[in-house]
Amino acid sequence: MGGKGWFLLKLLIFQGLFTSPPQDPGFDFFYFVLQWPGAYCDTKRACCYPTSGKPAADFGIHGLWPNYKDGSYPSNCDPDNEFDPSEISDLVSTLQTKWPTLSCPSNEGFKFWEHEWEKHGTCSESVMDQHKYFENTLALRDRVNLLQILTGAGIEPNDEFYKLKDIKKAIKEATGFTPVINCNKDPEKNSQLHEIFFCVDTSGTEFIECPIIPRDRCPSHLQFAKF
Repeated sequence: MGGKGWFLLKLLIFQGLFTSPPQDPGFDFFYFVLQWPGAYCDTKRACCYPTSGKPAADFGIHGLWPNYKDGSYPSNCDPDNEFDPSEISDLVSTLQTKWPTLSCPSNEGFKFWEHEWEKHGTCSESVMDQHKYFENTLALRDRVNLLQILTGAGIEPNDEFYKLKDIKKAIKEATGFTPVINCNKDPEKNSQLHEIFFCVDTSGTEFIECPIIPRDRCPSHLQFAKF
């Protein structure tokens, strides 16, 4: 091997020895959380439709939340990294469709997205900036059509009651991953399907089996509310 070849080999060895290890993101995984608008609205608190109009009768995004394997989670990690609406101007119409606000008074959604970024997103900024946080979350939503999965299994938003195990089975068989189900209560105190959690790796792009499986906050039978 000539002098030039030795130089290149040494350079490659040197670079290999001093390559920085992957940066610790500061958390272990994400919860990707979807919510059913019928359950959000069918409570004593009720809801308000956003200024863009009544959302579609479909699961909307609640958030993408960094978590630790011990069950705790970081929050509000960087008060200086404030939400900037201009950074997601190209995503607003998609956010209004797939990540709609239902809080009162009626609004465009920026308060909801601001809360999610400042409480949760800033804790993932070692992995992604504000635009990428929302972009990745929307992409995850596109990969899981929960309503299609459930209706295909005969589980429909018709105010009827369904078995929790049947809901989880349908989702696991369609996605390959075990979901976590949360319920809330309607004014008659019926437990209803409210939120569905999936786990995502620290890149915020790939679904994984949850490192810890929290208890489902639902009884064995629950209602799938109309919207």
